[in-house]
Amino acid sequence: MPPRLGLPSHYQTTLRALQKANLSLQSLNLALRREATVQAKSQRRLEAEIVRRKVAEGGNRKAKEEYQKLFAESVVMQRKLRQLTRQIIAAQEEERKEISRELHDEVVQNLVSVNVQLAALGKGATIGHLGLKAEIARTQRLVESSVNAVHRFARELRPAVLDDLGLIPALHAYTKNLAARKKLRIHLTAFGGVEALAGDKRTALYRVAQEALTNVVRHAQATIVRMTIAETPDGIRMEVSDNGKSFAVQQAFSGRSPNRLGLIGMRERLEMVGGTLAVLSAPVRGTMIRAEVPADRVAASR
Repeated sequence: MPPRLGLPSHYQTTLRALQKANLSLQSLNLALRREATVQAKSQRRLEAEIVRRKVAEGGNRKAKEEYQKLFAESVVMQRKLRQLTRQIIAAQEEERKEISRELHDEVVQNLVSVNVQLAALGKGATIGHLGLKAEIARTQRLVESSVNAVHRFARELRPAVLDDLGLIPALHAYTKNLAARKKLRIHLTAFGGVEALAGDKRTALYRVAQEALTNVVRHAQATIVRMTIAETPDGIRMEVSDNGKSFAVQQAFSGRSPNRLGLIGMRERLEMVGGTLAVLSAPVRGTMIRAEVPADRVAASR
């Protein structure tokens, strides 16, 4: 810009400096406004992101709380289910004991009485009544077979020998009868100290052995079974192994295998008395059921 006329040169110089400073200030103001606009946009984006994250965090927190609530309810339901299962097992055991007592004390006694009366009738029959004697003989055989069947059912429900003599005699009687009926070789080796266990622990071991042998007969197609009861540093260990077919253990516990309820029942019985169950099964080697129960405090301190 040309200098204005009539103004001293130093005024003209000052005016030009002011004009230049004003232009610079305007440029700076423009730049600041642009920067303020950018900052405002960034601030809005940041605020939106904060809001989004808070919403997301709130949703995640709510989802997490809901998951924790469902998990806690699941744990409670599982605990109740296990407690109910144990109550059912205990009730079944008492029911078996009562049925066994009734079979021994009433049904068997009645059948024995009938057999005695038939025997007396047979002796009183004359020689000429051969047909009557043959009929009586057949009836006697039928009654005798019924008595044996009732005795077998009673032993399977709740063997009196388990309460009267102990675990080892009860297992000997059961395995001997089972081996004879199913043409199966069963070898039993037992540690006598097992009889020092409390009754509920001996009952649990007996039921596990009974269920394990039942599974062998139904599913394993085995020819030899070995049962051992031995002492451990913490208590008693019982193992039932066979040379039969193997099966997928984890699948049997979690799926719908016919073995599932039997395996779960064994595990629950042992856990009721503080014990544990292990199942090992492999091709060619067969299956082994291992049950361990802790020693009783009184027995362990002797």
